[in-house]
Formats: sequence, C-alpha cells, structure tokens
Amino acid sequence: MDHGNQKLISYGVTAAVVAIVFALRFRAMSKERRLKLEFMWILPAIMVASLVFLFMQFTPHGTDWLWLAAIFAVGATIGWWRGKLIPIAIDPDTHELNTKPSPAALLFLLAIFAVRFALKAFLETEAQAWHINAVLLTDGFVVLGVGLFAVSRLEMALRAIGLLRAARATRAAQAA
Repeated sequence: MDHGNQKLISYGVTAAVVAIVFALRFRAMSKERRLKLEFMWILPAIMVASLVFLFMQFTPHGTDWLWLAAIFAVGATIGWWRGKLIPIAIDPDTHELNTKPSPAALLFLLAIFAVRFALKAFLETEAQAWHINAVLLTDGFVVLGVGLFAVSRLEMALRAIGLLRAARATRAAQAA
C-alpha cells in the first residue's frame, strides 16, 4: 500500500472517530451535569505537565518560542470564547453549580477540529517548501490545544466563582 492511501485511511479513521465522539456528545447534551469547581484544575494541570514533558524531549529553540507563544495566545483566545459559550447555572438554595453542554460550544469545537485537520494536512504538504520544522508544527498543535482547553476551563471557573459569590451574598443579605 502506498503512502497516499495510508494517509487517506488515516484521515478516514480519524474523521470517523471524531464523528462518533461528537455524535455521542450531542446525544448527551440534553442532560445537565454537576460542575465540580474543585476538580477543574486537574485537566489543565495534566495538559501543562504533558506539554512540559514534550518540551523536555524536543526543546524549541530561538524564534520557535515566539511562534509557540503566539499559537498559545490564539488557543487561549479561542478557549475563552468557547468557555463563554458553555452556560453555568447555580441552584440558589444549595449553591450547586450545574452546566449544560452548549450546542454552540460543541459546534465551535468541531469547527476547530476541522480547521486543525485541514491546516495540518496543508502544512504537512507545504512544510518542506516553507521550511517549517515538523517538530514545531506538532508542538504548535499541542500548545494550541493546551491554550484552548486550559483557558476555557479557567473562564468557566472564574464565572462559576462569581456566581457562587453572588449567591452567597444574596443569601447573606436575605438572612440579615
């Protein structure tokens, strides 16, 4: 089997897996889930630790750091927007935080995957002509993902903390 067919099969399998995951997520969108504020730091911490490990293995040099910082800023901006698309509600009596997955946030994430997929395919074919380092390309996508997911969680956590403070202040005002 030649390299072109292997790539097509790889793209097809990836697209099928992503489609299945998003279909399952869409089915579960009608259910509200408890937002556990105390655990929101775990995924970003794991992602940052993985990024540090990646950089220890393949340390960027020179202007690569600037590119990666710019890519992180793009991922962080996208992550902030994504976080804002996810509604958070608070029960005024129990102060329990709940979130309901937003169709807009999920479609936004799907669009990011599609853009990433197309950009990766394009850059892989043009990397040699543009003198792009393949390791930098891989690092860039990882940094983008860390920025996106870590900052979306940060935005949600900050918003949830604000909701909790407001609910506690309202309860204290009512009690006084």
